[in-house]
Amino acid sequence: MNTTTCRAAVVAAALWVLVGAALPAHGQSSAAPMPMGAITPENFAKHKTPPPFDLTGTWQHELRGPQSWKFVPPTFELTPEAQVQYDAGKKAADEGKVYRDDIGQCWPAGMPLIMTRVWPFVLLQEPTAIYMVSGFMNSLRIIYLDGRPHSDPDIVVPSFNGESIGHWEGDSLVVDTKYFPGHHHWMDQGGASIPASDQLHIVERIRMIENGETLQIDYTMTDPKSWKGDWKMTKRFNRLHDTDITEVECTPELNENLPATSSESLIK
Repeated sequence: MNTTTCRAAVVAAALWVLVGAALPAHGQSSAAPMPMGAITPENFAKHKTPPPFDLTGTWQHELRGPQSWKFVPPTFELTPEAQVQYDAGKKAADEGKVYRDDIGQCWPAGMPLIMTRVWPFVLLQEPTAIYMVSGFMNSLRIIYLDGRPHSDPDIVVPSFNGESIGHWEGDSLVVDTKYFPGHHHWMDQGGASIPASDQLHIVERIRMIENGETLQIDYTMTDPKSWKGDWKMTKRFNRLHDTDITEVECTPELNENLPATSSESLIK
């Protein structure tokens, strides 16, 4: 065997040892098990403890004045970047114009505004997840209750309603929501144009009161890219006994009555 052939044989042998060490033993798998789907029978079987209450039903925000649907506190301190948007929105409003009415352009309202739109929403509670469908654009929100953690930020797909992970604390359901897209997403529209960034973080503490006829949700929200400190507020939602959620689509021609949709000159 010449020198070249000998060297090639040594290299091949070394590579074989390295590959063999990296492969799992026969009959074993090194891959982590795939997580179960939220509403699979197997997942249901693991979660049989009755919850403190069942949110299943149709609900609507309890309007207590023309501004009660908003999620902006009376006083706040914005970051310089958000202040630019706020000032531009205020200037447009003072001129009778519209500033970036993305909802009017059929962008999703997103959290938290989707909770307090004029339209009701339905909640369907299972042992491992709560599914919410809004009468506004049929927006879907899922609150996972099966003990899963938040997704890895490197692989998660941001969404306008975020990723919501819930757990029970006594008579309260605590929901942690994050992973938002950071564009075309606002804390308020038609008033204070304050953007919701990809760092928006919402914690909800949900309680059922008044013999199951009212939901009370305490909100704590932070967004270091848009404002300083915590925003805290409480909203109430009433159970509806005579209302269903119907199919809804948002298309520009349906919104032709909106200035932001029908006039390019009013879209900033």
